[in-house]
Amino acid sequence: MDFEPVIGLEVHAQLKTTTKIFCACSASFGAPPNTHTCPVCLGMPGVLPVLNRKVVEYTMRMAIATHCTIAKSSRFARKNYFYPDLPKGYQISQYELPIAQGGYIDIDQGSEIQRIGITRIHMEEDAGKLGHDPTRPISLVDFNRTGVPLIEIVSEPDIRNPEAAGAYLRKLRAIVRYLGICDGNLEEGSFRCDANVSIRPRGSEALGTRTELKNLNSFKHVEKALRYEIGRQKEVILDGEKGGQETRLWNPETNKTTSMRGKEEAHDYRYFPDPDLLPLVIDDQWIKNITADLPELPDEKRKRFMQQY
Repeated sequence: MDFEPVIGLEVHAQLKTTTKIFCACSASFGAPPNTHTCPVCLGMPGVLPVLNRKVVEYTMRMAIATHCTIAKSSRFARKNYFYPDLPKGYQISQYELPIAQGGYIDIDQGSEIQRIGITRIHMEEDAGKLGHDPTRPISLVDFNRTGVPLIEIVSEPDIRNPEAAGAYLRKLRAIVRYLGICDGNLEEGSFRCDANVSIRPRGSEALGTRTELKNLNSFKHVEKALRYEIGRQKEVILDGEKGGQETRLWNPETNKTTSMRGKEEAHDYRYFPDPDLLPLVIDDQWIKNITADLPELPDEKRKRFMQQY
């Protein structure tokens, strides 16, 4: 059988704000563990989050640059799950009413331009970071990153090969760096990606069972992991097996993916509107002000150079 990959990417970009999204703690990287924390980002009882205005403006810049429609009213939700690096027991994110939807970016694919749709862009807070001791059966948690502002950029499943996925990520990274909203550093985790991939018989409209790939900290790893996973899924189907929906980890040393857990669905997180945060209302004038302040973006610069030189 001739199979066709279907790939969608979820990109998290850490915003270059001075402080965190809901408190006044520093958002800078590299401080000693647990020194950039306060009762708000540690989830102490009775504290209240206050939204950082700069986070909203940076997110609007990205939305306009990627041709998204900015919602006049959006709101934050609580994404509930337990993990040691999440002190509140939930992550403040956006779900049903994100700040931006329905955009796209164009990527070069040899002699043609391919348009990749963007489903949504939303704001959320980052979790902490776990460190696993190699000599003892313990883990240490650093809450400095807890509450650092992120935007999540979710693509449509429009990508059909690993090379296009790499081109899409490189274009996104160029845009956030041109906008000055993210440094795009993959090694420090300020620009990171999860990939969703499935395969289907070529010509079919139905989507196959998807796998989410994590631990992708370079463009090369994204392309290699997708290439391996596409081949693995083909073997599973050709062997007559039915693969389940799961999350898999990429191991760059073995160049293979390994199963991490079954893939959860949105209802598993029990989303509901955050009662501590008001709906975010954005008027036309605010959007106009942000649009007028945008720099020249990569595609515009390329066109200008070609016309001028």
